[in-house]
Amino acid sequence: MTLSNKVLFTIASSILLASCGGAPAIVSTPIENIDTIPLKNVDLDNTQLKNWFLKDLVSDTIPGMSVDKAYDELLKNKKGTTVIVGVIDSGVDIEHEDLKGVVWTNTDEIKGNGKDDDNNGYIDDIHGWNFLGDSYNENLEFVRIIKKLKPKYTGKNLASVAEEDRDEYRNYIEAKAEFEKEYQENAEQKIQYEQILQQSEASHKAIVASIGKEDYSREELLNVEAKTPEMQQHVAFLAQMFGFLDAGDTIPDFIKNITEGVDHFTEQLNYNLSLELDGRAKVGDNVDDITDTDYGNNNVMGPDPKKEGIRHGTHVAGIIAAQRNNGKGMNGVAKNVKIMALRAVPNGDEYDKDIALAIRYAADNGAKVINTSFGKYYSTHPEWVREAIVYAESKDVLIVNAAGNEGEDLDQKLVYPNDQIDNNTEVANNFITIGALNYEYGANLVADFSNYGKSNVDVFSPGVKIWSTTPNNNYEFLQGTSMASPAVAGVAALIRSYYPKLKAAQVKQILMNSGLATKATVMVAGDETNTKKFSELSKSGKMVNLYNALILADKMSK
Repeated sequence: MTLSNKVLFTIASSILLASCGGAPAIVSTPIENIDTIPLKNVDLDNTQLKNWFLKDLVSDTIPGMSVDKAYDELLKNKKGTTVIVGVIDSGVDIEHEDLKGVVWTNTDEIKGNGKDDDNNGYIDDIHGWNFLGDSYNENLEFVRIIKKLKPKYTGKNLASVAEEDRDEYRNYIEAKAEFEKEYQENAEQKIQYEQILQQSEASHKAIVASIGKEDYSREELLNVEAKTPEMQQHVAFLAQMFGFLDAGDTIPDFIKNITEGVDHFTEQLNYNLSLELDGRAKVGDNVDDITDTDYGNNNVMGPDPKKEGIRHGTHVAGIIAAQRNNGKGMNGVAKNVKIMALRAVPNGDEYDKDIALAIRYAADNGAKVINTSFGKYYSTHPEWVREAIVYAESKDVLIVNAAGNEGEDLDQKLVYPNDQIDNNTEVANNFITIGALNYEYGANLVADFSNYGKSNVDVFSPGVKIWSTTPNNNYEFLQGTSMASPAVAGVAALIRSYYPKLKAAQVKQILMNSGLATKATVMVAGDETNTKKFSELSKSGKMVNLYNALILADKMSK
């Protein structure tokens, strides 16, 4: 990777000084005038790319969170306490080679006896709870709103609706408009992706037959002797497709991504946007009754024996706490962590009830950090989730939340979950929202998909091309604020491990105040015409850095 003419940010340097009668104290020596530090240039090879979010700007010339440096210089001779991190997600592969050693076990429950031994309301909840039962595919929230309210408002207009129902009617009309727009866009995108996939596979087959290898470079492609118009077309098409690839990727990677795109739009049309689907039927509860809690099961890996539906949650768990230095796969951000798996996010929009109960479960069963890598723009019971956030605060639990991936300004458009009554009022101090960073400096510093907001996003962290665990002992690159959030959850867990007396609200402030700042102007939402100062995209104007966070935590704990 080529960096810009100025290094945009740096971290505080530190030394370890022995304190009287105790563990070494951390004393920081900040580097000033950080925007004038000489340029460092580096191209990321595949190994560096797999670990970039753990690396350090000064030592490694890679803009990660200085995790490895913090372990080497600040935590080397320190012992922390175990911290439970609740992962509310699609499910976690608790049998994964890099996760099975860090999975939380409820020692107050006797496995397999069919009893609620610890009287917490959940039978045999050995590693967490599955609030979705055997369900998987689900509607988006605005589709559920349409289905619920259609019988009430069909044939009505605003003038014919009772005054007390008008807000609900407006919500119904807005949901219908969103549905019509999304359905049309997804149908068109599916057709386009299918056409690109068909042409890509045909052209790739022809080139492979010509040069005898699958993973050819763009240069090798352009050197193909194209004697026919058809072969010329294949070369020209694939040369254009190379422009959409990251460094080191090949046409098979492109075909894989396009195939996933076709699958995504197909699932959107068949499930997420389907007016006929009743995804909740398998669960059997009343989703509009928060007191109806007798549902779900203890299978935190979900109903699919192939584990295909838990890719997202498994990836998130690995970022937080994949076992470090075991010679397998990857290193998670945090050691001394146990992952509590809470399956509450289906293939579609989550239910507010499941999220609220999952937060309460985590808070009641010892979690000190909760990661919430999901979100939606419609919510039928946001008050339940806000009340759960406040409850978690009363239990001293920090909730680390993904900002979302639509390039939206969250000061203008609310995403759920959130801790807000409105843009000016927050209900709690234990909820921190995370935007995503790219590994490139300059205009591309912020991930082109990341949501942002001077008031409603708190801080940024790495979220582009993150290598982590996926089901059945696999590992993959994924990206999104869904990946940025667990990176911060891991940092928060380490702070709580080594400085357990600090409260959740203090950890939130440490994450924000200790981050790295820059005066850079960056592209927003991948739009070259939309640029802003990085400092204006979040409340802190910073990116999370473990090294500096530990320094500040040490000071605050005195």
